[in-house]
Amino acid sequence: MPDEQESLFAAVDALLEEAAQDPLPHPDERKRLREAAGLSQDQIAKALSVRRETVTSWETGRTAPRAPKRAAYARLLEGLSTLHPLAAPAPEPTVDAVNTPAPEQAVTAQPPAPAPTVNAVNAPAPEPAAAPQTAPPTPAEAQTVNAVNAVNAPTPAHAAGAVPRTHPGSGVQPRSREAAGRGTAPQGHTSTPLEGNGPLVVLDGTDKAHAAHGLLLPLPPKARTDLPTLVAWALGPDADLRSPRLHRNGKDGDPLLVLTPAAAEALGLPPALEDRRTLRLPDNHPTLKLLAKAKWQLTRRGFGPWPRIYRPATPTTGRQCVQLAVLPWGALDARAWGEHTAELPAPELAALLTTYASRVLTPRGSTAVSGLELMTALRPPTRAARNPETNTWESAPVAGSLTRAVDPAPPEAPDEHPVVAALYPRAHQRTPDQVLDEEAYDWIRDPQLLTDAECARTHAVGIDVNMAFAAAANRLPVGIGPAVHSRAPRFDPKIPGCWLADLSSLELDPRLPSPFTPGGHPPTGPAWYATPTLAYAQELGHPVHATEAWLRPDHGPYLDAWYTRLRDAYVATMADLGVTSALPEPEFLAAMAELQEHPDPVLKPVLSAIKSTVKGGIGKLRERPQGAAYRPGEPWPALERPTWRPDIRAAVISTARVNMHRKMNKLAAAGLHPVAVLSDCAVYLSDGPSPLDFLPRTPEGKPLPGGFRLGVSPGMVKHEGTQSLLWAVEMLDQGLNPARHIKGHDAAADGE
Repeated sequence: MPDEQESLFAAVDALLEEAAQDPLPHPDERKRLREAAGLSQDQIAKALSVRRETVTSWETGRTAPRAPKRAAYARLLEGLSTLHPLAAPAPEPTVDAVNTPAPEQAVTAQPPAPAPTVNAVNAPAPEPAAAPQTAPPTPAEAQTVNAVNAVNAPTPAHAAGAVPRTHPGSGVQPRSREAAGRGTAPQGHTSTPLEGNGPLVVLDGTDKAHAAHGLLLPLPPKARTDLPTLVAWALGPDADLRSPRLHRNGKDGDPLLVLTPAAAEALGLPPALEDRRTLRLPDNHPTLKLLAKAKWQLTRRGFGPWPRIYRPATPTTGRQCVQLAVLPWGALDARAWGEHTAELPAPELAALLTTYASRVLTPRGSTAVSGLELMTALRPPTRAARNPETNTWESAPVAGSLTRAVDPAPPEAPDEHPVVAALYPRAHQRTPDQVLDEEAYDWIRDPQLLTDAECARTHAVGIDVNMAFAAAANRLPVGIGPAVHSRAPRFDPKIPGCWLADLSSLELDPRLPSPFTPGGHPPTGPAWYATPTLAYAQELGHPVHATEAWLRPDHGPYLDAWYTRLRDAYVATMADLGVTSALPEPEFLAAMAELQEHPDPVLKPVLSAIKSTVKGGIGKLRERPQGAAYRPGEPWPALERPTWRPDIRAAVISTARVNMHRKMNKLAAAGLHPVAVLSDCAVYLSDGPSPLDFLPRTPEGKPLPGGFRLGVSPGMVKHEGTQSLLWAVEMLDQGLNPARHIKGHDAAADGE
């Protein structure tokens, strides 16, 4: 009995000792505090003398820190909680450009009366330096700020704490907010919980609107046929459409109304846009007259497939803006969302778009637009801060965010840019020593370099890197501010920018594409390179001596939060489709093949849109001028936004190409060389039809370290397609890229 009692006492003492340890916040709060301060897991790990993986385990709740690390970690979190408290129920005043919705980035439209941009493109991202946060303003102070500046304050439908209403006659009771927040994402996924009735509804021409989870919302009598009434309803408490901000300094999203052909017809909209050049309704259309009569306005892009309808914000009304998606006008591009997505029944379409909205962002235009908007929604350019001299609230920049438009360095600028027009005469063809050419691979091997052993194989097998551009953006330092010119600089792989250097003397295996050019051909002289490309040349043993550079000393991991959200969205959607990271390689390949044979009508379009958001968002960083009236050398609207950054695009693509070459180089050391590469799809000759038939293994049977690995995570690869050896050789003989057609239906492999 005494032994048993001593054992019980020991167990109790252990519990008391554990309870006496320094208290720690919930794992989710630990991550929030770190991100709010702009700190990386590597920084935390270095400060506490632990591995980064250990910090990850603490933030996911898998493990808890032990003494003496626990006390130090608790002290850090306590300090961060003081600097970055949880947002109060009523949002802090944020200063928005012109009190009106920011025009869609994709179309580069600006609001009617231009004003200094503060919070026009709200996004998140933790500020690298933890800036002290002042207390939220009182209602009277907030009203004063809102009266002077534009407000991002939520509409009545967005008010915090609103309770979903019961909708008589709908046949479906609205779900609680807790139930709405439970999606199909795996535990730990960072999807945004739904609030109210969700962020959007799909209208099918009836007197009901289809919301998330099969919810039917009754429309007011006139809303089915009168657009001003419909817009007012969408902003009101009966609709209760809410899209919460993704960052405490950001702004709530606008309600989205998706119009099917029947709904568009009932509202008096034509079945197609006659003006195919501008893709907008004419100014004299009756619908626009109705909106103007009701005091509603449109952004400069007009009434097209993705119009924004708003009223200027006031201290009493706050932000009033509604986004429309007109399906018969091509709002859901088949290349991004799938061929028949726009034709889905309204309930399925509502489920599909709500899933995308909760995991990525409420759609605000094309997936390219949404990709760009997501960057700024996760890293807002400004925040509300109290001026100590005047004791008033005003806009302040958020450290680590893109806060203003900056000119590109001359090598980074596209040919149409005014910077180029000022340096070179019109029609001048810039040479590699005058322009930065960081693009994705498009390379084929010379058929004469095929060996006898390769020609004895039977198949050509394509493998494709998952989310290659997103993976390249992870922890990538990019420029925040303008470029600074430097003569004969010492190369520093930690500083983003572009460098003029000569890499033509580096000997490379001709059976591999050169890592320095998109075409895979070795450079022939001096050329401009982004930092990741030159860093890889140095990694390969080449001494790097730059003669000139445009560098960005103000830099940071701007795309980290963007990558994380899109990665989580991709992995969660793949898990919903039955493809998880726990699957062994043969089962992974089988699950992917099954997915191709029997695609899910709702989740497969979501997956396609997520991948398109990555690719399109990176592409929009260097949006070219549009329209037949444009003349080279003139500025175009996209240049006015802080997220027009061709240097960031170049850094991402450079990193993706270097990552691809690094893996191919590992396989080459094992005797395997590709015959073609397109972006992030590589084609290898194999003795069998599966990637498992040629991917090299270690003596223990594991994938070759540093090479391609099969799996679902970004940066890992999947099976792209298989064709016969003869087919591949014929393509090479004709100068065609087998990677472009390896799927078997002439669909280019874009890697995304």
